[in-house]
Amino acid sequence: MTSSIEKAAQRLEQLRKAGAPMPGNVAQPAETTAQGPLQQPAPTAAPAEDAVLEVQRAAPTHPVGSKSVHIDLTAMAAAGFVTPHAPRSAATDQFRVIKRPLLENATGKGASVVANGNLIMVTSALPGEGKTFTSINLAMSLAMELNHTVMLVDADVTRQSVMKTLGLPPAPGLLDLLLDDKIGLPDVLLRTNIDNFTLLPTGLPSPRATELLASDAMAALLNDMGKRYSDRILIFDSPPLLLTTEARVLASHMGQVVVVVQAEKTLQSQVQHALSTIEACPIRLMVLNQARSRGLGTYGYGHGYGYGYERSVGEPGRATAAV
Repeated sequence: MTSSIEKAAQRLEQLRKAGAPMPGNVAQPAETTAQGPLQQPAPTAAPAEDAVLEVQRAAPTHPVGSKSVHIDLTAMAAAGFVTPHAPRSAATDQFRVIKRPLLENATGKGASVVANGNLIMVTSALPGEGKTFTSINLAMSLAMELNHTVMLVDADVTRQSVMKTLGLPPAPGLLDLLLDDKIGLPDVLLRTNIDNFTLLPTGLPSPRATELLASDAMAALLNDMGKRYSDRILIFDSPPLLLTTEARVLASHMGQVVVVVQAEKTLQSQVQHALSTIEACPIRLMVLNQARSRGLGTYGYGHGYGYGYERSVGEPGRATAAV
């Protein structure tokens, strides 16, 4: 059966052979004879234009700037990450527990309505406590929900750990959006081979990265993302709270903040100091990483967490690898 595009192309060829002017053709000088210029036939462009429009309507369309990347899920699962369609594991179950209150707050089903509840920042007091590991696992777990989509934003501009951990090359992203108002979010957003899961990389390195995260442009972008994608949960892997100020500024725009604490490493005073810098955030949760497993007496290799609201740390889970 001949497609609509083929029919339109055949119609265009018939009109061209018949001498009908085609849309976009450059006008040619009229031929002349000794008696004067030859009379040109009356324009009959409309049918050709109609055929062109028919081709345009039949042609498939794609979002401008749409890009795709492939995440090696086998390698991710082997490294201890939560992945779709993988066999049930302790990590999968524990992240189901961790994500549930976050999901309820993000969708307005919690005890009270949380402004910007779908904007969730994952951070830590200091580097190396496992925040990137937690960010990726949390985003993966949320993407496994049937009715929600997830965007993972690499907002740690000094380390750019998300793309590296996922085995992907650097790409334009957040910083490019802030530097160039001609670039739109669809131009830098990356679709993945995981259903309902997209990535926003840090972007190209900039000496002004710290200032950009604390700028009015960043505040406007976050406000726009929170409202435009109200049905999407946005996870931000942010810098540690005690190293730079941009994480604290970023937290001021979030509805929820998850603070990752490495068990038996981070001092209680450091945790308290980190929490004091984000007191304005409506909801703060803590995740205890690499916690000693009950009854084992030693650190086991696994992927579990304890968590709690506000300043309380929940019961320890099994040990995890920090990123």
